[in-house]
Amino acid sequence: MLTRRQLRIKVMQAVFSFQRQRPDDLKDLEKFINSSMTQSYTLFLYMLQLLVKIHEVAVDKHTKKRQRISKSVELHPSRQLIDNKILLKLRESEALKAALQQRRLNPWHLDSKYVENLYNKIQESKTFVVYAMDDEPSVKKDLKFLTYIYEDIIAPSDELMDYLEDVNITWTDDYPLINSTIIHFLRKVKPAKDVVLPPLFKDDSDAKFTMSLFRKTILNIDELSARIEGKTPNWDTERIAQIDLVLLLMAQAEFLYFSDIPVKVTLNEYLEIAKDYSTPKSATFINGILDNLLKELEKSEELNKMGRGLM
Repeated sequence: MLTRRQLRIKVMQAVFSFQRQRPDDLKDLEKFINSSMTQSYTLFLYMLQLLVKIHEVAVDKHTKKRQRISKSVELHPSRQLIDNKILLKLRESEALKAALQQRRLNPWHLDSKYVENLYNKIQESKTFVVYAMDDEPSVKKDLKFLTYIYEDIIAPSDELMDYLEDVNITWTDDYPLINSTIIHFLRKVKPAKDVVLPPLFKDDSDAKFTMSLFRKTILNIDELSARIEGKTPNWDTERIAQIDLVLLLMAQAEFLYFSDIPVKVTLNEYLEIAKDYSTPKSATFINGILDNLLKELEKSEELNKMGRGLM
């Protein structure tokens, strides 16, 4: 579920913290990285359970509406939302229930107002009106509607974002990735099959990469910092944006200590991270410094990349 870029961002945050505090023991920062990765999965479960809770509200309101005795109330209100086959599958998913129970999570139980508000926005949308009037429901239409309400109503909700940020500050960085993961996950839900939740890591190598990148950067930080000296003729290291400096240190660590990661991959990843987390000119600045560093490493034969296509 977590991409290498997301893992690099979590290492970036820990290295940034190290630069500011310079603790003698790295255990707390390593715990922070592990906790941050775990919390990403918690956010994924929160957002899945949010869909389940919206469905529960829909079922409850539909039942009450049917029981109401009034000429002004439709006797047979639309069942499209409560019969949505993907939402039904999520609601009955033993895998989701087990994942929540294992982590002792009961999201939205005490914060139902957010669920209610989102449900109301869904009901008010034109897409819902069209969906509710469709006389020929299908799994494909259920998915299309669910994708719409997630991408256009749930994910962009400022109220929801503020709430999630209060629950866990690191979720602000995870939110875009988790939302993309949710959409990808929903497309794989099949009414005739059991729901299978994605793993936190693609494979064990991702977890090892994350901790190794952090340790290699921190344990060699003086050497890596020294290599930057002289590469910024118009900037003292004290004047370089702190995030830029951290990204330069991490990129160097990948050049020197990760023989299986192609140079182009490292360059592209850190330039993209710089665009999202630093100044408007940071990507250009970092690209220039890393280009000079690469030329030096190649000349001194310190760039140790194994296999074809890694240069």
